[in-house]
Amino acid sequence: MSFPLVRMRRMRRNETIRRMVRETTLSVDDLIMPYFVRSGTGVKDEIKSMPGNYQWSPDALVDECKELADLGVPGIILFGIPDHKDSEGSSGFVGDPIVCQTVELLKTKVPELCVITDVCMCEYTDHGHCGAIGTNRDGNPDVDNDGTLELLVKESLAHANAGADMVAPSDMMDGRVQEIRLALDEEDFQDVPIMAYSAKYASAFYGPFRDAAESPPQFGDRSSYQMDPANLKEAMREIELDEVEGADIVMVKPALPYLDVIRWAADNTDVPIAAYNVSGEFSMLKAAAMNGWIDEKRAALESLLCIKRAGAKMILTYWAKDAAKWLAE
Repeated sequence: MSFPLVRMRRMRRNETIRRMVRETTLSVDDLIMPYFVRSGTGVKDEIKSMPGNYQWSPDALVDECKELADLGVPGIILFGIPDHKDSEGSSGFVGDPIVCQTVELLKTKVPELCVITDVCMCEYTDHGHCGAIGTNRDGNPDVDNDGTLELLVKESLAHANAGADMVAPSDMMDGRVQEIRLALDEEDFQDVPIMAYSAKYASAFYGPFRDAAESPPQFGDRSSYQMDPANLKEAMREIELDEVEGADIVMVKPALPYLDVIRWAADNTDVPIAAYNVSGEFSMLKAAAMNGWIDEKRAALESLLCIKRAGAKMILTYWAKDAAKWLAE
């Protein structure tokens, strides 16, 4: 009985053999870098709660994305910070939205990069919620699911017209994948895929993102339309529904606290799985590393590897650029 154990120990000691028998590998091809864009020129404002991440103007982001593409990172996802906000988030689709300006510029200057756009109202509304506001049965203000669908369709079409390679609705409104798919197809954007935030939990790990996107809700929270962290079966239903409605990729967000959800999705769906290694996950490790408590490189790469091992085919992460450099070493 001891002989197999001896052989295992010998294999673990030999780094070359360890590489040969490794079950999971992390590659630069797995990574997607999120960026926050706002109007102006030469803008590169650091986000205090997310060290090393910035709000960019479109022109400044071009050189950053050229460097990212040179490192081999295949894609980015854009979040817009508008100059004007209103109750319906109209700056997300009316006129010349900041995301659309950025998409057009990047597809001209860095055409090899896959440009994905986040589709949601929260960055653009003055109330900070992910859709139009109505009232619930108790007479209190709440997001109007059906009233939001038209807004999401308009935003998706604006992004597609600007040249986005993929749209990613993150709002968690019921039925939005179907409405967006139908609208894209009707406008001859059949080749624009949808990466749906299908299992997006009402998580405490989004705090730094809301600083970055300047989108904290002005009343209540988002638990009425984002998922209860206690629920796995609900995630199964949400993922299955989005797949049926036409999602080409389904996403689990956050990633590390929900590895079981990623694993279930990978085992039970026919479409690729994305996972969002969110701002809170990033900032916790970053803060620990800045205090000398952990090794940032090792902790970050281990986290990303665990997400990949759980079944994610693509990982949205604020470490994408750094990880690309580390993986090339």
